[in-house]
Amino acid sequence: MKVVNKEHKLKSSFEVKIVLVVLMVFSWYAKMVSQSTLNGQDEPVKYIGNRIPDKNFLDGKLPHAMGVHHHQVYRANRSVPLAGDVQGWTYNHQPFLAYWHGHFYVQYLSNLYQEHEPPGKTQIVISDDGKHWGTPKVVFPEYTLPEINYQGLHVDAGMKSVMHQRMGFYIAPNGKLLTLAFYGYSPTPRNSPNAGNGLGRVVREIKSDGTLGPIYFIRYNRHAGWNESNTDYPYYKTSKDKAFLDACESLLSDKLITLQWWEEDRANDGFFAINPGDVPGSAAFSATISTSKGSGKAFNFFHRADDVVVGLWKNQYSALSPDNGKTWTKISKNKSLLTDGAKTWGQKTNDGKYLIIHNQSVTRRNRYPMTSITSEDGHIFHDLLSLRNDFPPVRYHAIHKSPGAQYYRGIIEGNGNPPGNEAWVVYSVNKEDIWIAKITTPITGIEDGEINQNFEMVNNSMQLEKWNLYEPAWTSIEIIEDPVNPSNKVLELKDEEPIDYVRAERILPERDQFTLNFKVNPIQIPRGYFLDIEVQDIHGIRPMRIHLDTNWITFDHRYAKVPDPVKIELGKWHAFSLKFNCKDQAYSLAINGKTISEKIPFAFKVDSLQRLVFRTGPYRGEATPRLLHVASTDTSGLNIEDIPGTEKKVKASVFLID
Repeated sequence: MKVVNKEHKLKSSFEVKIVLVVLMVFSWYAKMVSQSTLNGQDEPVKYIGNRIPDKNFLDGKLPHAMGVHHHQVYRANRSVPLAGDVQGWTYNHQPFLAYWHGHFYVQYLSNLYQEHEPPGKTQIVISDDGKHWGTPKVVFPEYTLPEINYQGLHVDAGMKSVMHQRMGFYIAPNGKLLTLAFYGYSPTPRNSPNAGNGLGRVVREIKSDGTLGPIYFIRYNRHAGWNESNTDYPYYKTSKDKAFLDACESLLSDKLITLQWWEEDRANDGFFAINPGDVPGSAAFSATISTSKGSGKAFNFFHRADDVVVGLWKNQYSALSPDNGKTWTKISKNKSLLTDGAKTWGQKTNDGKYLIIHNQSVTRRNRYPMTSITSEDGHIFHDLLSLRNDFPPVRYHAIHKSPGAQYYRGIIEGNGNPPGNEAWVVYSVNKEDIWIAKITTPITGIEDGEINQNFEMVNNSMQLEKWNLYEPAWTSIEIIEDPVNPSNKVLELKDEEPIDYVRAERILPERDQFTLNFKVNPIQIPRGYFLDIEVQDIHGIRPMRIHLDTNWITFDHRYAKVPDPVKIELGKWHAFSLKFNCKDQAYSLAINGKTISEKIPFAFKVDSLQRLVFRTGPYRGEATPRLLHVASTDTSGLNIEDIPGTEKKVKASVFLID
């Protein structure tokens, strides 16, 4: 009996083990089946449109999205610096965005001169509305390094660190706002600080009154020899602030959020759910030579409606996760996203659709145009549109100074959601200035309604939801009272920028014949400055160009049959009435009721027209030979000089539009 009972117990135990093994195998199989049947696993993000950007134009000759406002957050200035610096820091790049307690927060990297060259620091700047920004504040200051000898790299004691991070903010479940950064080092600008050999990641709290908590290391690069004994800031666990500790622990336990850390960390200690750098066929990452290639870089993500996570990396890589980042499908290279080594941003928008912003680069090198694609399901994307017309020239040349708008980052899931239906995205331009874009959703490039615009019911320019506005820091676009008739509201364009301009663009219903009426009051035009008025087709071809300078209204001179210049008066309204006829390839013009010409020939042939543009500077939409890599001997930081005369405001140009 006892033997039988013993055999029975052994048999029961054996059966239990079999059942457990079967369950484990089944669970593993179910997970693999789940991953293998995820919608879009072979190409998690797929663009199916037929629009291809033209590399010769900075907007790719693409249709423009409607209702995009660009505001400059920070303008680099070497000789007239902000924030008490002795010298302005002219490398500003890799911004991040959060919205917390009614404020926008932008974090970005700064180096004194150029990328991957010390000294480096991290700054934040705050705004109430996304348009008006305060003075930058240093959140992670310069860090003095000890002597370093590691994997053939040598750093002298006393050298400053270089910062590099792919995550800037975290709003914890308990409401704490944390800002994070990574201290690394680059013995030369050709050495990457994100190669896994840096010191580690630091964290501090941003409090609701704008003050900052102490700096702590939240994760050391222990595999590279860094720890509590040889770094200047304490480990986060030494903090006595329980709420801060809870916020840090929540962050560390989130395997989806912390996958953003992998690039600088690269540890094989089990902290990361996957190794996104281990992708067959991807370019090998060099620990000693700077490279933009390779997989696992600049991770971000969004959740689809089926709760599947779509992960996006640089260089066209993506993957899917069915369990919030614990496991992933094979990382694959998207065939239809023609990225250029800069970041790709993806998110779900408030209208329930999905948005990806990146540089859809035909050459795979140029960081233009700034484009959006949208999706109903988070997998199949379409409707490639340009979000930004152009960009100014690089003012401060240095190594790795890639021209263009780049490194887009919106508000990652969990880091706040501003009121309204817009999508907000920060980015850098030429790796020297920081910008933010407010993008009206649903995103479209088509206006199908009649336009009868007046500004009487508009309180400020941010309410111009169908206008595309471009507003550098030394310019402004405002709704003001008409100085001639105070009961009337008008649009004011003001420009004190020596190398950039202010622009207001309205997308029109696309037609081959129509009449356009508007008024312009040139309040102040310093000699040498002007307002250009253009009507363009959907690809940016400019058949009508009118030029207002200090004394005259002049017309495009591509053809001889254009009117003589028309005298203007400052401070007086000039009413324009234009009739366009694409069949005749001409337009008529009357000013203040007086006919100037019945038939002014188009400068360029177009089949239809779709945009009205007011711009306080010359057209610059065509790519230069250097941008096209024709003049390959011109290298930023080596043999191209900085642009002089860009560091002080010029006398203001002021125009009113109604």
